[in-house]
Amino acid sequence: MFGRSLFAVFAVLAVTTACGGGQESYASIVDKAKNDKKLVIGVKADQPGLGLRTPDGSFAGFDIEVATYVAGQLGVEAKDITFKETVSANREAFIEQGQVDMVVATYSITDARKQKVSFAGPYFVAGQDLLVRADDAALTGPETLNGKKLCSVAGSTPAQKVKTEYANEVQLQEERTYSSCVDRVLGGQLDALTTDNVILAGYAAQHGGKLKVVGKPFSTEKYGIGLKKDDTAGRKAVNDALEKMFSDGSWTKALQASVGASGFALPQAPQLERY
Repeated sequence: MFGRSLFAVFAVLAVTTACGGGQESYASIVDKAKNDKKLVIGVKADQPGLGLRTPDGSFAGFDIEVATYVAGQLGVEAKDITFKETVSANREAFIEQGQVDMVVATYSITDARKQKVSFAGPYFVAGQDLLVRADDAALTGPETLNGKKLCSVAGSTPAQKVKTEYANEVQLQEERTYSSCVDRVLGGQLDALTTDNVILAGYAAQHGGKLKVVGKPFSTEKYGIGLKKDDTAGRKAVNDALEKMFSDGSWTKALQASVGASGFALPQAPQLERY
């Protein structure tokens, strides 16, 4: 009797473990999409034109359009996507922990990040720039920031790049989100925000006449879609989806609809870097 009871307990534990409490574990996002017909995608929630949570709780922006298109190519309808807010500091952790299936969140491809996650793309190439108050004529580029207060976000690298390469006396300030940086620049507590020009353009458009992008980019930032480290099949499938988005006009249409109103000069679709 004891033996049977013990067997029953082990059987229940085995089923529970295999199901993960109702969450099946897959080796690739391709398998997850095919079998579950659902995906959880990490996105930004505070970047106008790119990834923004709207008043009704939904998400809008170019990253959202890219994520939705790619998911569709993997077999998941828009209604079956769950968008989960990510910030710069937790993107790798969310992928590694399985909290999201992929990340589409102005996520620059770097060698250091490739040690933890895989990337498909790039699906966009931006350049680091500065956002300042509209009446500030003194800040004309990163080399003019000595003695000034510069904001960026935790988990991102742009501000440190400025200090290392252009203005070693700049005072760095980290915030959790870009919108917090914007508020402090608007309020006069900080002098500038640095990140990618397309992100800054969205904030400048949102605060018409109060902020401006300096317009002197000083880096190349390749946005990729983050996936689990060893998901080779997923990386290939997502790259294939992006290639189709570039070629059928959907990429240009999504970019125009998302950031065209900001006055940002729309680039051509980038070249995929398959690896």
